Amino acid sequence: MKIALAQLNPKVGDIAGNLDLILAAARDAREAGADVLVTPELALTGYPPEDLLLRPSFLADCAKAIGRLIDEVDGITLVVGHPRASGDERYNTATVIRDGNVLGRYEKMLLPNDEVFDEVRYFTPGAVPLVFDQPNADGDHRIGVVICEDVWDIEPAAAARDEGAELLLVLNASPYHKAKQDKRHEVVRQRVEENGIPAVYVNMVGGQDELVFDGHSFAMNRAGDVVVQAAPFATTLAYADYLEGDLQLGDVEPECSEEESVYKALVTGVRDYIGKNGFPGVLLGLSGGIDSALTLAIAVDALGADKVHAVMMPSRYTADISVDDSRDMIKRLGCQYSEIEIWPVYEAFMAGLAGEFAGTSADTTEENLQARIRGTLLMALSNKGGKLVLTTGNKSEMTTGYATLYGDMAGGFAVLKDVAKTLVYRLSSWRNCTDVFALADVIPERIITRPPSAELRPDQKDQDSLPEYEVLDAILEAYVERNLSRAEIVAQGFVEADVDRVVRLLRINEYKRRQAPVGPRITHRSFGKDWRMPITNGYRD
Repeated sequence: MKIALAQLNPKVGDIAGNLDLILAAARDAREAGADVLVTPELALTGYPPEDLLLRPSFLADCAKAIGRLIDEVDGITLVVGHPRASGDERYNTATVIRDGNVLGRYEKMLLPNDEVFDEVRYFTPGAVPLVFDQPNADGDHRIGVVICEDVWDIEPAAAARDEGAELLLVLNASPYHKAKQDKRHEVVRQRVEENGIPAVYVNMVGGQDELVFDGHSFAMNRAGDVVVQAAPFATTLAYADYLEGDLQLGDVEPECSEEESVYKALVTGVRDYIGKNGFPGVLLGLSGGIDSALTLAIAVDALGADKVHAVMMPSRYTADISVDDSRDMIKRLGCQYSEIEIWPVYEAFMAGLAGEFAGTSADTTEENLQARIRGTLLMALSNKGGKLVLTTGNKSEMTTGYATLYGDMAGGFAVLKDVAKTLVYRLSSWRNCTDVFALADVIPERIITRPPSAELRPDQKDQDSLPEYEVLDAILEAYVERNLSRAEIVAQGFVEADVDRVVRLLRINEYKRRQAPVGPRITHRSFGKDWRMPITNGYRD
């Protein structure tokens, strides 16, 4: 028996387009000799459809599309993920279709309600296992079906085994974060060992707002070995052969390094946010610093140089080497480039504010004004040409509020929103050395090696206002991503004053983060769906 793993990239809400993807996968899999085709969770609607699920017309259109699949798919058994309404209830469903017949429906039993998931808001849990008979030359095979979260607990897979399943199919919309694939392997291996049956794990691929799905679909044999693994971040059909009661060794794509997987996740997030929303391209402010340089490289890798416009906006505080390095990077990448001096605009603003500012000393107000002028210029270019502005701030800056509202935070997509500064450096170095993309060595080395600076006042350095990034990012990871308390972090050996400073900055800048654009999630706790802190907050850790 040959099983096709359809690693699809659906667009949320595009029922007709996603239906075409499923029909095309069914044709290709049938032509390749597959007996069974498995799609991801909610493949028909994309994931997560969120409040679209509350619209009766949306669910009715989904039902019509399933009707088309029943009518049009033949010569292969299709296991398709979709939402289904039954009376006042909604279910996260997998329907098994063959030659005009529905062999069974499975309703997801366990509904995740943490991190980025809020399925309890939309779905009713199922309670009945599904095992269907797949005819084959050597006799019928009994195949069980579960959906995503179900495989992370003991009971749903055990229920399928008790109903006679000899093979388990797992439909998934499992978002990417660092080291996620290792955890998936571990969890599925536990189910395989507990139940003594192999498993096929099919995952979605592509970007959806802040979520990125990495695919990485795989098949695991009875011994707990990965015998098939699809390429990450790629739309593809992978195939697993089931013979003599077990899955056989096939094509296994090797694992990526952390830097490669994160970089590809960011590229995927940018490509699909721009493409699925129909923007003609992107704009970004290029400063000569490492954050904007990495953002530019990601944008070009995602979209092509012809869809990227970088704008250098120097002031009297911008170092000559910043301009030189920006021009150098543009030569390497070949994208559109403009230079707009902001100092005449700044002086006009200051003249207009002279009466209001009389008798006051210069402070961060004047620094922020420069950033806001740059944001205004980029937004004007965006309005004129339709390209989306990419912001370039990183997670370390978002943690501490080291960013200017309506300035460098102005834009439509925050590429590095979940990327800590130390990881920015690692990704930049990896990108310069890789042969994964057409060009290597795209970021001038001086951008990577020089001390970071906002260049908003003379001789400014980031560490004038922040702890060293190695310290800041370690505290960030402990407090935000691992949810450790202030006392637990201090007990790890960090200086108490540094911990207090970072925690305080995190707390008082929640209002800024709430106004930031979405950006790709690459950790299991980003400043997005899985970070819901109150802005007005009297708690002190």
